[in-house]
Amino acid sequence: MNAESDERTGESADGQEAELGSRAPEFIKSRRGLHLSWQVGVFVVGLAVVGAGVVMLPLPGPGWLVIFGGMAIWATEFVWAQLVLRWTKRKVTEAAQRALDPKVRRRNIILTTIGLVIVAVLLGVYVWKFGFVMPWKIDE
Repeated sequence: MNAESDERTGESADGQEAELGSRAPEFIKSRRGLHLSWQVGVFVVGLAVVGAGVVMLPLPGPGWLVIFGGMAIWATEFVWAQLVLRWTKRKVTEAAQRALDPKVRRRNIILTTIGLVIVAVLLGVYVWKFGFVMPWKIDE
């Protein structure tokens, strides 16, 4: 956390961030057994969503988005997940700000252009050598 934040509540000096801790309804938090059951249920549901996201990483699907969704489910009940999500949000915001820097944008545009030129040259060599034939029909 930064120097202006309160570690206990997680609120910044301007009060934008919510309190850390369980967001379960009061009648659930007031009964220890019910609250423990609630936490187990939230953990299991979050684990299933995170597991589905991990499976989607190599397979088609929005893997990282689903993983962060599972973390958001965990963050409704667990402080450690709330802190991880805050850290992730802060890092993504910093990266977005860096990406909007004119020097970084210029560098990224140059690198993308160089990459496209390389791909175009390789494609041109392929078409020149083999003609416009699909790769599985090459006789050599």
